[in-house]
Amino acid sequence: MNDCVFCRIAAGQAPATKVYEDDTLCAFLDIRPIARGHTLVIPKRHASELADLDADSGADIFRAGHRLALAIRRSELAADGANLVLNDGTAAFQTVPHVHLHVIPRRHRDKLSFAAGLLLRRPHDPQTTAAAIRAGISALAHADETSAEEGSQG
Repeated sequence: MNDCVFCRIAAGQAPATKVYEDDTLCAFLDIRPIARGHTLVIPKRHASELADLDADSGADIFRAGHRLALAIRRSELAADGANLVLNDGTAAFQTVPHVHLHVIPRRHRDKLSFAAGLLLRRPHDPQTTAAAIRAGISALAHADETSAEEGSQG
């Protein structure tokens, strides 16, 4: 779909600060973040709403969101938690007609800054933020490898 901004981002035809990409998914920083590190996970194949998305792709999106939430905790962003939010349809405040999962970093006692972020939604140094998340992903990959090696030695 050429008129879909998320399809153009996934195809590399529109700018975005990507933090993760594989054959079926793309994750990039929200251009109007609620909090620093607010990331969107999308399927590369267009699906306007959940009804257009197969269950396996939905599971892949949430699996990637889970991984990104963990990476944001491990990164220099050092989040204490995350909200994983998927707005399905305009009635649920979906503003871009392409399925996307919001991964929003949270910190203890951040209710006021979170509320302000909902209203202001301004970028937070996207290049440094993306680099921090990618470093968190690498740290998780290293931990996974170490755990696998320890498991095979036992």
